[in-house]
Amino acid sequence: MDTLNTGRRWAALLALSLGGFGLGLTEFVAMGLLPELAQDLLPTQYARSAPDAVATAGWMITIYALGVVAGAPTIAALTARVPRRRLVAGLLALMVAGTAASALAPTFELVLAGRFVAALAHGAYFGAAGILAASILGPGNQGKGVAMVIGGLTAANLLGVPLITALGQAHGWRAAYLAVAAVFAVTLVAVLVTVPSPPAAPGGSPRAELRAFRSPQVWLTAATVAVGTSGFFAVNSYVAPVTTQITELSAGTVPWVMAVMGLGMTAGIAIGGHAADWNLRRTVFIGFAGMLVSVVVFALTAAHPAGLFLGAFLTGAASLFIVPALQALLIEAAPGAQLMGAAVNQSSLNIANSIGAALGGAAIAAGWGYLSSAWLGVGLTVLGLILAVISFRAKAPAAAEHREPVTV
Repeated sequence: MDTLNTGRRWAALLALSLGGFGLGLTEFVAMGLLPELAQDLLPTQYARSAPDAVATAGWMITIYALGVVAGAPTIAALTARVPRRRLVAGLLALMVAGTAASALAPTFELVLAGRFVAALAHGAYFGAAGILAASILGPGNQGKGVAMVIGGLTAANLLGVPLITALGQAHGWRAAYLAVAAVFAVTLVAVLVTVPSPPAAPGGSPRAELRAFRSPQVWLTAATVAVGTSGFFAVNSYVAPVTTQITELSAGTVPWVMAVMGLGMTAGIAIGGHAADWNLRRTVFIGFAGMLVSVVVFALTAAHPAGLFLGAFLTGAASLFIVPALQALLIEAAPGAQLMGAAVNQSSLNIANSIGAALGGAAIAAGWGYLSSAWLGVGLTVLGLILAVISFRAKAPAAAEHREPVTV
């Protein structure tokens, strides 16, 4: 990659980051459009009970998360020998097809199928694009490359999701998803034009990537991510109905609430990356404590406009603050299989998305109110903190067993 001039290098990095931006849009825009999705795709159920229909529409979030869970480790293993540029292009093409199919599908069930297809590429894209970005920047800049790809996702939450949400409210949710498909199409062209094609990693194989699953620590850390971060998704998934039904603000306020949450996420990941380098264990515990406090604040104050915006900012910041540390723990638990470690992290985060959306929707459908999903999130965050403690305690004896003997 040393032969690239500065302009070509930055164009390639921005193209890869644009893919992260698109993934942020497609993953989070449904959360701001659940009422519109429910009213259009489930009209009979919506007429009978709007909360029940919104809870059912929450499967748009759950099914996408399940697609990421299924696709991330599978694609990471099967494409270990595929050149990363070719892999990234193929994943973008899959996201174009799946997102466009979602926008054009006539029934709720077919929309869910399109969402699942698009989601298969999500986790593998972050892994492969991160590797490409790191190779473009060269030795010593790997972290910066990965941060640029993830930065696209945080930028989506800060700017793109509110704009696409507003588009969906004004012109229908299908217009919103067609716009997301267009972002992926533009990204695909940009990647093909600007990104060079390095060879596949030497020695890569499905067996080498799958070896990560032999480690009990991988499973325990993955469970910590999946359960611990689901509290955030229990809040995030139902921001729209909380804003309009609990805080009693207009639907036009929803994009602003999501923008504030995106601002918190952007701040959180920036601070969390430095904190993880400072002290991994302390960052995990500080992160879970911050998530617990932020979700409680949201649940207690969201009925008031100031509390809604404050809670949205704090939950966004706390959720992304902890992500770099959890990612580092998974990569550390899977030596020699970093692509799989990154894929497992994406799968775990989307299991969290699925758990939070599904359990939150069940609580709402049971008649406990829209804020019941936030109180459920408090309990899930506490469980994540307990799993983190267990994980660190299990890790210490394992490290001691592998310590080299001291020669005197």
